[in-house]
Amino acid sequence: MEHIVTVACPYCGEPIDLRVEPLPEPQDYVEDCAVCCRPIEVRVDAGDDGGGPRVRVRSGDAL
Repeated sequence: MEHIVTVACPYCGEPIDLRVEPLPEPQDYVEDCAVCCRPIEVRVDAGDDGGGPRVRVRSGDAL
């Protein structure tokens, strides 16, 4: 089941909506910010509490 999650871009701080589908295993991917177009590293976990997926974002240069 697909969810829409709002997160803050780690570069510009603007809220952006991400469409995520929680799977049993964590997902890592890169998506460009819809506002500033910089690449955001996204991690989606199914979540343990039944409240939907847990989404974490960080800038690509945060390594």
